Amino acid sequence: MTIWRSRNIPRSNRRSGGREARRTVRAAPLADELRPVRAGMTGGTFRPLDSASVDTIEDAVFQILEEIGLSQAPESGVAYMTDVGAIAGDDGRIRFPRPVVRKVLAIAARNITLNAQNPKHDLLLSGSRVHFGTAGAAVHVVDVKHNAYRESYLADIYDAARIVENMDNIHFFQRPMVARDIEDPAALDLNTLYAALKGTTKHVGVSFTEAPFIAPCISMLHDIAGSEDKWRERPFVSNSNCFVVPPLRFATESCLVMEEAVRAGMPVLLLSAGQAGATAPASIAGAVAQALSEVLAGLIYVNAMIPGHPCIVGTWPFVSDLRTGAMSGGSGEQGLLTAACAQMLRHFDLPGGAASGMADSKMPDAQSGYEKGSTAVLAGLAGLNMVYEAAGMHASLLGFCLESLIIDNDMLGQCMRCVRGVEVNEQTLGIDVMKDVCMGGPGHYLGHDQTIGLMQTEYVYPALGDRSSPKEWEELGKPVLVEEATKRKEQILSEFHPQHISVDLDQILRSRYDIRLG
Repeated sequence: MTIWRSRNIPRSNRRSGGREARRTVRAAPLADELRPVRAGMTGGTFRPLDSASVDTIEDAVFQILEEIGLSQAPESGVAYMTDVGAIAGDDGRIRFPRPVVRKVLAIAARNITLNAQNPKHDLLLSGSRVHFGTAGAAVHVVDVKHNAYRESYLADIYDAARIVENMDNIHFFQRPMVARDIEDPAALDLNTLYAALKGTTKHVGVSFTEAPFIAPCISMLHDIAGSEDKWRERPFVSNSNCFVVPPLRFATESCLVMEEAVRAGMPVLLLSAGQAGATAPASIAGAVAQALSEVLAGLIYVNAMIPGHPCIVGTWPFVSDLRTGAMSGGSGEQGLLTAACAQMLRHFDLPGGAASGMADSKMPDAQSGYEKGSTAVLAGLAGLNMVYEAAGMHASLLGFCLESLIIDNDMLGQCMRCVRGVEVNEQTLGIDVMKDVCMGGPGHYLGHDQTIGLMQTEYVYPALGDRSSPKEWEELGKPVLVEEATKRKEQILSEFHPQHISVDLDQILRSRYDIRLG
């Protein structure tokens, strides 16, 4: 078979130096608005559910909320929800008549902005705008050098945040690990928040163990923002809140945490994380319907407290490997489940998030690549506003890999390029360009003005991935992807020391709070 190579094409008399011209253009910095992919590109072209299925699931959600409802709400929650029309039954369950649900859907916040310490990283959750980021509660760090796992520490959270700050295609940072070196839950909450905020200027998501632990965290946020008023004007942290314990039960302590977060002006991710076949129905349709019912109950709860409070509706149902009952975050079913949730959230026009991009693989290997890529791209194509767990996560959420943050950044760039889609217009079709090339021109597009102009704005290039020829690969010493990621990780961690929290402010924080990060 003959392989066509560009070097066999004669140079044009009208345009020369195509390769050098392309290299020069590629080396030049590109304005943010001209980059081929960036946070908040619009998806929504993939719809796993037809219109009849969407209507059927919607009707099922209303039926679940009206006939089954949720149990175990705290007394304060019962008061809030019954004040807006929910019904507290003698069986301890709160049920929601359809008019109550529809009223909340009408007043719920849309087009919300998740602020960041640096405004350039603000995220607008509107329509089917897509953002990828981290999340999770892994208890281990992947040690790629020794092909092993070790416990995760507070310093690892800070290191992960520093790496994310340098990854263009990871748009927000939600705590991905648990600091196993801090046993006291209150100190754990405070220090996790501090480590994340110290490491990145992007939007941060955290959770809190108990309601009383929130007060010092909010006080620290006021100090970092400059005042309580400034914090409330631009809250740059959201609370990831598992306010339900599927199936269809409120998590009492988490609900009290949620109430405190709402009163403090903090956006809330209302998170339902059932597992299909275990704590959610085994069917994908049933898992979607239950998750939507649970998060809409949370939306009613929050809007009963403060109408229009910014909420991210977090349908996070996971998939079980039904042979063992173990979670399977990298499965094709997970991709479909997340995409179906995204489509339903778009149907209700609610700012939404879900998990996609997790790997069951224990290491950044071929299995990790196909699991992460296939599930993350479906979430993006479905127009999910916030794709959590999209980078770094392994072992079905038990292990987190710093090298994978760097590898996955390339992967997410490709996913976002798919989200962007194909622009079709007179300019992109370029009939005049075809005439220019084919009728008296060189017979190829290399070095053409259009090619030079589009090479950065239309195409995405990996920062780490290898596209060299076999000969070039050998000349480069046969680079191995994971080894190159390790080098990049070590470079970032040795050279990048964020200064957005000034030395003076940092000293103040350390004098007021139990900060344990060295």
